[in-house]
Amino acid sequence: MAPGWILRAVAAVVTLFGTVVAVSTVLRAEACPERDTRVSAPYAITGYWVVPRSDPCVTRRVVEAVHDVGGDTLVTFGPRLAPATVDGRGRLVSEGGPDPFFTGCLDGGRTCYQAARAAVPEIRRVYGYVVGELFGDGILRCPGLDKKIESRGRTYYRLLLGRSCARGPYDLVLVSSDGDGVGNMVAEAAAYGMKVFPGLPAAPQDVKRPWLPDLAHLGAVTALTERVLTDYRTRFGASFAGVYQSFELAVKRRPRVDPVLSLYKAQHAVAARVLPGKKILVSPYFDARRTTGYPPALVAEGFAAIAGTRQGLPMAIAVQDGRGTGKLPVHGPEAVDAPVDPRLAPVVGNVTNRQAYHGATREYFAAAAAVPQPGVELWANTESFEPSPVAGECGRSDPQPLRGRTTKKRLDSQVMAVGPYVTKVITYGWDPFFTCQQSWMTPSLSDDLHASWDDPLVLHAYRQGDGLVVDGRNLEGGTVRIAYAQTGGRVRTVGVPRGRAAWVPFAPPGDLDPGRPWLYLTVVNGGRASTNAYVLR
Repeated sequence: MAPGWILRAVAAVVTLFGTVVAVSTVLRAEACPERDTRVSAPYAITGYWVVPRSDPCVTRRVVEAVHDVGGDTLVTFGPRLAPATVDGRGRLVSEGGPDPFFTGCLDGGRTCYQAARAAVPEIRRVYGYVVGELFGDGILRCPGLDKKIESRGRTYYRLLLGRSCARGPYDLVLVSSDGDGVGNMVAEAAAYGMKVFPGLPAAPQDVKRPWLPDLAHLGAVTALTERVLTDYRTRFGASFAGVYQSFELAVKRRPRVDPVLSLYKAQHAVAARVLPGKKILVSPYFDARRTTGYPPALVAEGFAAIAGTRQGLPMAIAVQDGRGTGKLPVHGPEAVDAPVDPRLAPVVGNVTNRQAYHGATREYFAAAAAVPQPGVELWANTESFEPSPVAGECGRSDPQPLRGRTTKKRLDSQVMAVGPYVTKVITYGWDPFFTCQQSWMTPSLSDDLHASWDDPLVLHAYRQGDGLVVDGRNLEGGTVRIAYAQTGGRVRTVGVPRGRAAWVPFAPPGDLDPGRPWLYLTVVNGGRASTNAYVLR
């Protein structure tokens, strides 16, 4: 049991769908430490994926840590609905193979399944649903059919989804929960003035094409979605900002019949009906690899197709920038013909950026922003990890694939690349990439944010009159250095004192090398500096 908990075990008897079992009940928990609502390191990333925790005190520490670096938004993945079959011994087995999904019903789900068969005449399909949350009693719609029990430290629900409580056929969903992690998160977020996007129930994957949903289960998915969202509407307050769509797709021209978009439309229609005014958050991805990806010219059509699934709700499309998975490089126009970053070489080979990719982060986000969609915000989801770990580096070892720890400097480059185009930057994910340490003596990525959160970042620059407007973070009182390549290869640098988003005088140079038509803008502030390159327009 987690530290801080005081347990008082008592004998209790509950009915498990007709079976009597004994359990121990947690009656009291020690109070958690007082909240610290200060923000000591307000970094440019303001939203984080987090893992729900059943321990409210652990939840408080995690939310507090995210809030301390300027986080105001929390996102969770939705649990996946898992189709099941019944084996020769009456036990439930995941269709994908042996799986612990159904062991929560004490005997491989046999008792749960048999009791359900005794209660209703026809069960069409059976599903498992393992969650990190507790639902209210409102999720139990049908007296005598839907059940809730507490057993062996877990909570179980039997849900029968049919045309009505009196008329089948029914889809049987067996839900297993280890505690109210999502509820804890929503409560803590409210105390810190933050917003939460819990994940929608995730659809089963196509067995042969796991990147697509299996629409044969769409009826069960939407029926379960309606139950879950109705429960959220009843229990959650203002910190509940909306829901996150966990199924992903590429932001590119889509086929005429697209299973992912069909899933989006169906689930988002349920959300629009149950949660009017709440926001839908989706996080599709870019892929610029020449072997498997697509050029920026295909982005706008794909972005519009995703926006078209919002069903009247406000939507935020937080596109994954692809740097952590190696799908997209982050560099300026000056590095197109430079070798790929060494951390990307295992993904695309030891070649140049031009040889490996159709473009870089900036071009893809510019393409997404080029045709604004009504009711839709463009966010960036920076991937805060490396494609694979290296020796002496912490990261994620499970589940596969292995990922490595990145650096604060690389995060800065990702943020600067998307700066002109997005209204918000969020990231996957807090756990473990911001918290892991190779040893207690090595700082975590969160520690690095605290040490250098106020580094200057050049987020945007554009021509205005006879000068430039340079905007960013932590620029007040700094100096802008403008460098460019002159014909013949010489580089000229000028220094201009400036404030946060000030206009600086700078006439277009007549001797700019046409083969290198970009400016290097470096802001120096308090001994720290950042550089971003922009093509003159």
